[in-house]
Amino acid sequence: MARDLNKVMLTGRLGKDVDLRVTPNGNPVATFSVASGRNVKDGDSWKEQTEWFRVVAWEKLAETCANYLKKGSHVFIEGRLQTREWQDKDGQKRTSTEVIATDMYMLDSKRSQEEGSSGGYQSNTAPSRNKPAPRRNDNPFDDEAEPEDIPF
Repeated sequence: MARDLNKVMLTGRLGKDVDLRVTPNGNPVATFSVASGRNVKDGDSWKEQTEWFRVVAWEKLAETCANYLKKGSHVFIEGRLQTREWQDKDGQKRTSTEVIATDMYMLDSKRSQEEGSSGGYQSNTAPSRNKPAPRRNDNPFDDEAEPEDIPF
């Protein structure tokens, strides 16, 4: 029997700072938008086309996002799509499709973090609510090598 799959993976940059709120039940919820660009052919040239995604994170992941992300932060978001409906103040039916984040990884380099472009977090990976964050040395994709670590 085939199973359905609702999985989203995207990278991009935050369009503004994270908005952290608390529900009446006391659950933290963070919302932010991520811009993800792709190149498209336009005649003889290429141009960038940007898509905006609304991201919602809950509980510990929401707090982590609020503490370590800000406008311009480069992130990898993993989650699922969810559409919600409501009526606005004029009685019009509204819908919004959002990415419900389950994991968030910071993609900014250590150098850009120290310069202040993505907050003060000193690791490339922020913890999710279900998995511990790997130590910085465990990241095989970290391209920031110290000169004394180069073997030649």
